[in-house]
Amino acid sequence: MYTIAALYHFTRFADPAALKPALLELCLSQDVKGTLLLANEGVNGTISGPRAGIDAVIAHLRGLPGCADLEWKEATSETPPFPRMKVRIKREIVTMGQPDVDPASKVGNYVAPQDWNALIQSPDVAVIDTRNDYEVAIGTFEGAIDPQTKSFGEFPEWWEQNKHRFHNKKVAMFCTGGIRCEKSTNYLLGQGVEDVFHLKGGILKYLEEVPQEESTWEGNCFVFDARVSVGHGLREGDHVLCHGCRQPILPADMERPEYEQGVSCHKCIDQTSDWDKDRFRERQKQIRLAEARAQKT
Repeated sequence: MYTIAALYHFTRFADPAALKPALLELCLSQDVKGTLLLANEGVNGTISGPRAGIDAVIAHLRGLPGCADLEWKEATSETPPFPRMKVRIKREIVTMGQPDVDPASKVGNYVAPQDWNALIQSPDVAVIDTRNDYEVAIGTFEGAIDPQTKSFGEFPEWWEQNKHRFHNKKVAMFCTGGIRCEKSTNYLLGQGVEDVFHLKGGILKYLEEVPQEESTWEGNCFVFDARVSVGHGLREGDHVLCHGCRQPILPADMERPEYEQGVSCHKCIDQTSDWDKDRFRERQKQIRLAEARAQKT
């Protein structure tokens, strides 16, 4: 059984590149795989591995400057969610493109999962899903506004064009694990919005703690690992990933004529060129060859 840990923490790293070697070495020595991002604003990522390995990496991360209270969310998987370990240095741990945004200084009001339903059902509250359009498409909270953004970096422009809709409203926002809401609530506070709230621990914490019979969540939640989607109780969903466009699809979608493993699905068949599809086919061929070699050893 593999333990999966999803984490992020906003703090100020003076030299994130200097933190990479020891962190990567520890992950490799503990057979921990996944991706961790380091930037001046903190750390973000999802990792998987044996229980002892995850514990060792979490302890190391909590020993970094300003990370003593780092929190993480766990799940399990019977298959390895990631093929390799990567530690990357980035400009931002989640890209918004707003240099003045600083979640380490101030964010909106945290709302516990048990209190979320009462908040979002209040008539003076507008609920905004800060995730990407393909994530929202497979699940969201009842009545939530979908900005239809293709990337988180589009959120500030969407807000500028739509802020008139939220005059005299409290704004409640949510995302998968909370990191995008940390940034978006800080951004709204900087734009003069006074009553800003966000779901503590994100959708994943809500699905973990709130019983399905009391839930206002509809559908599944997209996750950035081999599980692809999860539902209530963090049970693995039915979605698989189209490796042509990296979007979630259902098993029934694999029966459609547009689907070709590793190449295309009904969502992206018209979005890529013939040259792209030939490149994807070659990639898929190499994957099959690698899997065949591994089975022989």
